[in-house]
Amino acid sequence: MVAVFVYLCASKVSVVFITVLTVHTVKLYLKIMCAALSGFRRFLHWGPITALSIIKCITLTTLYMNSMWWPPNESFAAFAHQALFLLLSTLATYNYIMATVTGPGLLPKQWQPKDPKDTEFLQFCKECEGYKAPRSHHCRKCNRCVKKMDHHCPWINHCVGWANHAYFTYFLLFSILGSIQGSVVLSCSFYRGIYRYYYLTHGLAHLASVQFTVGSIIMCILGMGLAIGVVIGLSMLLYIQLKTIVSNQTGIEIWIVEKALYRRYRSQTEEPYVYPYDLGWRSNLRQVFNDECQTRGDGIEWPVVEGCNQYSLTCEQLAQKEEKRARTRTYKCIANVSGRWLPIFSQGWRVCVSAPCTDEPRIRLQPGDIIRVTRFRRHWLFGEREVSDTLQKRKSPRRGPIRGWFPRRCVVGLSEMPDSADSSEDSPKGKAAPAAFAAIAGNSNGNGHSHLKQQQRNGHSKKYM
Repeated sequence: MVAVFVYLCASKVSVVFITVLTVHTVKLYLKIMCAALSGFRRFLHWGPITALSIIKCITLTTLYMNSMWWPPNESFAAFAHQALFLLLSTLATYNYIMATVTGPGLLPKQWQPKDPKDTEFLQFCKECEGYKAPRSHHCRKCNRCVKKMDHHCPWINHCVGWANHAYFTYFLLFSILGSIQGSVVLSCSFYRGIYRYYYLTHGLAHLASVQFTVGSIIMCILGMGLAIGVVIGLSMLLYIQLKTIVSNQTGIEIWIVEKALYRRYRSQTEEPYVYPYDLGWRSNLRQVFNDECQTRGDGIEWPVVEGCNQYSLTCEQLAQKEEKRARTRTYKCIANVSGRWLPIFSQGWRVCVSAPCTDEPRIRLQPGDIIRVTRFRRHWLFGEREVSDTLQKRKSPRRGPIRGWFPRRCVVGLSEMPDSADSSEDSPKGKAAPAAFAAIAGNSNGNGHSHLKQQQRNGHSKKYM
């Protein structure tokens, strides 16, 4: 009886153990499948589809033309030549896929530093509802904060940052080398195919190996153009990437450093700015082209030069944000803004010709909207539309972003009204300004818009900027 009891207990324990193990295995399998599906969806975008199509078009066209120009079965050199091209094409594809699947490394949502006191040195991200770690920036395309964000690349449909910077750079390098070899093969094949009749009529039949058809000559010209275009375009991008890697900067940090140097040049009171992450070109290269930095590091804490700390760059960013807020001007919309990139029918050709050359969004506006503007151009302004708490709670039905560019002619500036003491000391024109503004800002119809045009023609619109 005891043996039977022990057997039954053991069988029940084993059943429970197997059940728990099975549930855990199923959960793990589902997580892996979800990760695989999310990685696969990353390729369902015009960027990866176009990039992979170009790579494979160059590869297949080069292999086809090389089989006639220098067949790999002729000699060992011909075999090694084709093997080298296949190796470069494979490495380029592998690093491209790894750069896309690995991603730049996303900062967890609602992230906070270990010491709560350090939050005063960091910026707060409203979208991620957490603080931005040093060298992290929010990507509006990915809608997440990215560790050591360099830029968002549409060709990989992901950001280039801490975790995939090396893969992306290797992809550029191997793509350039493979495209150089492919352009040489296609150029030589095209030359021999064009002069095939000449070779046959002059007793050089061994050189008349390339025979064109209508389809093959179109493939050769297309592949040759794509290969040369890849070499030119990616070489410029590789140069920029290597330049930033050697100085241990990102594309965003280069702009931050330029503004820091300009701030000190203009004020001439603060000490010279020292970039905290430039450890010398060897250490800078090792931080990117070393798997140990990704496997053991976390993309949050970084080694800095002597005299700096983890928050030297973030403190500079906060100071620049303060100056940016000081430059902010408030505007009120007086005419509808469609949010189109080229509003030629509603705004005219002058506004479209002077449109900002950037991929930053355009925002939609309606009469009465209040916008906080931080960047100014002759015909365009960049700012953020104010959204009331009631609209945020019910999720405003208006589509599109709330921060971006919009035509300048559709808004009027709101100047800060002077105090009563200041108004008494100013000229009578200072007292008339609020009344003039009320006549403009309160009128959201066509009369207000024409009145603004008249002021711009008379050169008096600067009163309200």
